[in-house]
Amino acid sequence: MPTNKRTVKNGVGQLTLTFGLDPKDDAQETQDNGPSVSIEPAGVMSNPSGSGADMASSSPGRKRKWNSLIDKVYTLPNLRRAWERVRENNGAAGADGMTVRRFAARADERLAALSDDLRAKTYRPQPVRRKLIPKASGGMRPLGIPTVRDRIVQQAILQVLEPVFEPTFSTRSHGFRPGRGCATALSVVDRAVKAGYTHVVDADIQSFFDKVDHEKLLDAINEEVADGSLLKLIRKILTAGVEMPQTGDIEPTTLGTPQGGPLSPLLANIYLSVLDYRLSAAGHGLVRYADDFVIFARSEEEAHQAHALTKEVMAGLSLTLHPEKTRIVSVAAGFEFLGFHYFIHAQRGVCCKEVRRKSVARFREAIRLRTPRLHTGRAVKFKHLTFKRLNKNQRVEDLITSLNAYLSGWHWYFKHIDLPYQRPFQGFDGFVRRRLRSSIVGRTGNGRWTVRLTNDLLAHLGLVSLERLQAAHATTPRYADARKG
Repeated sequence: MPTNKRTVKNGVGQLTLTFGLDPKDDAQETQDNGPSVSIEPAGVMSNPSGSGADMASSSPGRKRKWNSLIDKVYTLPNLRRAWERVRENNGAAGADGMTVRRFAARADERLAALSDDLRAKTYRPQPVRRKLIPKASGGMRPLGIPTVRDRIVQQAILQVLEPVFEPTFSTRSHGFRPGRGCATALSVVDRAVKAGYTHVVDADIQSFFDKVDHEKLLDAINEEVADGSLLKLIRKILTAGVEMPQTGDIEPTTLGTPQGGPLSPLLANIYLSVLDYRLSAAGHGLVRYADDFVIFARSEEEAHQAHALTKEVMAGLSLTLHPEKTRIVSVAAGFEFLGFHYFIHAQRGVCCKEVRRKSVARFREAIRLRTPRLHTGRAVKFKHLTFKRLNKNQRVEDLITSLNAYLSGWHWYFKHIDLPYQRPFQGFDGFVRRRLRSSIVGRTGNGRWTVRLTNDLLAHLGLVSLERLQAAHATTPRYADARKG
């Protein structure tokens, strides 16, 4: 297997930062962060000299590349592992209407046929189904949902390519990588802010997943992989097209990589890897999570230099920085990254980290969806609001179960909030309790409902308290990560 001789310091700029955690205890995300596989492609021979058909022949001084990887993709063991991963995620059906459950009914037969198609090069990916989902900043985000069959192929390719490219990636990259995630990225940001960096390039790539240049992406993959059959297969996936909602028309895809497929995050990291190394070589601090990144500088002038270099790299990738969302700001004035808002408290002069406003709004909307107000022609009798009655009420139990699942995951991500001058989760708990009371009795406001449905009664019924979760976390130094907020 080719060795990677590039060494990069962890952290930001020339500041060496270590995580101080065992790798197996690092961030584990509930969002799909890719399978944690070995450092060697599935089924590839482990000959350290790189001889044989699995390595492209090379003369001295010429970079060696991985060859003959397509046969590792379509082996049944690799496809079965890919299918298990797809089944665990249990996503929606693609354009063909085939669900994960239906596929499972004849999984062995279908996987064997898929292996034959890939071996014979008769496999053709279907257009992805376009689904529009609301963005926190307003507008809609296009999501591409491949068919179950195509998701298995993408996952199978991922399982082969990920260990090939992992050694080549910079330590500045944290998104969708084994052993890395939001927690490791935020950990570096925390330390960079406290280490004296004064300015930030708060960057946003405009329509990244829609603008990826296929030829440049394939060239980047070809830097490590010389298997023409695998490159052609990836090209077919990229150009499979999109089935438009309502009309069912097929829109060709000459640019971009659709969000929603298992392979897209790895392709994004491959495409943006040049950004990591160009900024690192210039001495600029960078923390990147997929297409979301911040650059740290020790002065405003240095921040402008980093911004100019980033624009240059983006131009080489046929990408642009969003003119309105990309800005140079001081750390004291505040910036946002991965759901958090960092700033320096004006009076106390301490670094603070709070939940950003968009994430607060998303939290409230999620709680509202889980606590629909009770609609009944008759008012709930005040005397019936007792623990004994409520504890036997199936609807109340379902409400609390749904809330607890969301609150536990949400806190798991935002538990590293840092506001030393206040109780940051108190307001969130109050909102949850008000919504739950409204859902139980069909009334809003406090007054007699608060007197009857006390905080202690709701806790006795099993409602999770974010403040209590935070108190428990304060006594537990080891942590993991959850969902990007």
